[in-house]
Amino acid sequence: MKYNVLIVEDQDIPRELFEIYIKSSGVFNHLLSIQSASAALSVCRNNKVDLILMDVMTELESSGLGAAQEIKSQFPDIKIIIVTSMPEYSWLGRAREIGVDSFWYKDGQKDSILDVMKRTMAGEHIYPDSTPLISIGNATNHDFTKRELDVLKELTTGDTNAEIAKRLFISVPTVKSHIGHLMEKTGFKTRTELVSEARGLGIVIKEKTQ
Repeated sequence: MKYNVLIVEDQDIPRELFEIYIKSSGVFNHLLSIQSASAALSVCRNNKVDLILMDVMTELESSGLGAAQEIKSQFPDIKIIIVTSMPEYSWLGRAREIGVDSFWYKDGQKDSILDVMKRTMAGEHIYPDSTPLISIGNATNHDFTKRELDVLKELTTGDTNAEIAKRLFISVPTVKSHIGHLMEKTGFKTRTELVSEARGLGIVIKEKTQ
């Protein structure tokens, strides 16, 4: 018996590679590929799905993590592997909270993803120890505290310090302090430059509300 795999990936090259790996595996069956996570739950309702390879940022700005949460609530036995190339700081933790089975950073190694798929179907939970190390200015993403990254993510909205403080349940001076630490660590002169670099590198990504 082969396991039916649903691929949720909006980028052509990784999607096609996953399809090739699955078809040549001898263990998995390529059930379907879709480009938006918003359709994944419907596919699960209408097909026998054993495993999902789920990107986080998909077509129509649909969140793979949001879709994974919905699927796990209705179909807890379906295995889900989050696959992403983005080093966003909060996704590992969120995936664990949702109950996602495994998490894999795209690295183009056939044996790597197939190994994760096989081990996941065997009941293992495969997670990296941390997000990929990314340089930003004079620092790396691993040099920031969790709270600094929380503030940095909120900065990408363009909201005021007061609005950010309210959303994070902290004071405006605390927001300013975190921003100051971020600027000092990276060496950037403006918050616009800081935010632009962080967002462009994928260190912080503010997802649309599902």
